[in-house]
Amino acid sequence: MLNNIKAAIIDLDGTMLNTAPDFLVAINRMRTEFDLEPLELETIKTFVGKGSENLIQRVLAVDYSEQQVNRRFDAAMAAYQTHYLAINGDYSELYPDVLEGLQAMRSMGLKLACVTNKPIAFTIPLLAKKGLDGFFDLVYGGDSLARKKPDPLPLLQVCSDFDLSAAQVVAIGDSSNDALAARAAGCPVLSVPYGYNHGEAIQNIDSDGIVETLLEAARLISIN
Repeated sequence: MLNNIKAAIIDLDGTMLNTAPDFLVAINRMRTEFDLEPLELETIKTFVGKGSENLIQRVLAVDYSEQQVNRRFDAAMAAYQTHYLAINGDYSELYPDVLEGLQAMRSMGLKLACVTNKPIAFTIPLLAKKGLDGFFDLVYGGDSLARKKPDPLPLLQVCSDFDLSAAQVVAIGDSSNDALAARAAGCPVLSVPYGYNHGEAIQNIDSDGIVETLLEAARLISIN
């Protein structure tokens, strides 16, 4: 049980939503423009979580040298963003008990923030399309602040915005990015096992517990 928790910071991709199918469609449409073969979903999952810049660099590096990636990066990023915005949320699905978990946290009186490395221009419409936007007091994307996770800055900003100590704000995510940011900020952290985590085992993450769903996370949180 995590005690004296007043707020929760929740990741998006791989934590609330299985967005990998969206990435698959947008990335492969971009790759078609470059006459490249489509990538498999499992490959793309290992690229997700560190922001769009890293994602596109990894996608291009499958076929190109570092110098070639650098030459093609701007055009590839522009194509990817166009394709992603066109289908944002169309192929993604909520993970089990996400809505129930968010509702439970709100009923406890917790303040909620969504902090993701996804660009804010993708994040806001995606939350709205999936009926998640009404749960959050704050939303920060990967380009909202000067640094993104695993840097602690976004989590520290939320703590400041909520006027809470880091120890009172639990971070919930699916990857080492979330745990590293939380540890550096001084926040407790819970990990979900069903997300992406860059293709690595969730058990290797330094967290305060692995929870099967956000609803289970809510049951481990006490406001007293």
